[in-house]
Amino acid sequence: MNPKVDFYFIKANKWQEEIDKLRTIVLDCQLTEELKWGCPCYTFNKNNIVLIHVFKEYCALLFFKGALLKDTKHILIQQTQNVQAARQIRFTNLKEIVKLAAIVKAYIHEAIEVEKAGLKVTLKKTSEYTIPEEFQNKLKENPALKSAFEALTPGRQRAYIFHFSQPKQSKTRESRVEKYIQQILNGKGLEDK
Repeated sequence: MNPKVDFYFIKANKWQEEIDKLRTIVLDCQLTEELKWGCPCYTFNKNNIVLIHVFKEYCALLFFKGALLKDTKHILIQQTQNVQAARQIRFTNLKEIVKLAAIVKAYIHEAIEVEKAGLKVTLKKTSEYTIPEEFQNKLKENPALKSAFEALTPGRQRAYIFHFSQPKQSKTRESRVEKYIQQILNGKGLEDK
């Protein structure tokens, strides 16, 4: 146990018993406990394997390369359609965790083997994402915008594409594109200030 992580398990939390049990299970798999992104993160040879995190409706183990696990029990969940590598096992009570403890350990050991083998998740390239029509039109109309967008890092490009694609109505997509044109021209990502 890493004392820097203890606060996460001490603070008042509706998932207290559940995350304490998850911690015990994970540490039993001989991983190193660290604090990353404000959450308990468990590593093997300094490589991230699994993270414990809590949400309003559930607590979860997040496997960083979960997409590479066999998932024979069909318990891994892709958080959103845009998450490429990570997968979660979600829990809503302590009984579930106790019941699945052996399976969870097996998944952790498989994740360690994936890391030992040096396997990598093949990520989609930015060019493989569909750019919404409203943004495509602006890129065609404005060569400076097109150049500025292409100069952004792939991650920043994807963030804009996801953000512009989310609304169902064309009018809303168009409004989002308009709102961020200047930011793109300034070479900034969606979340940059």
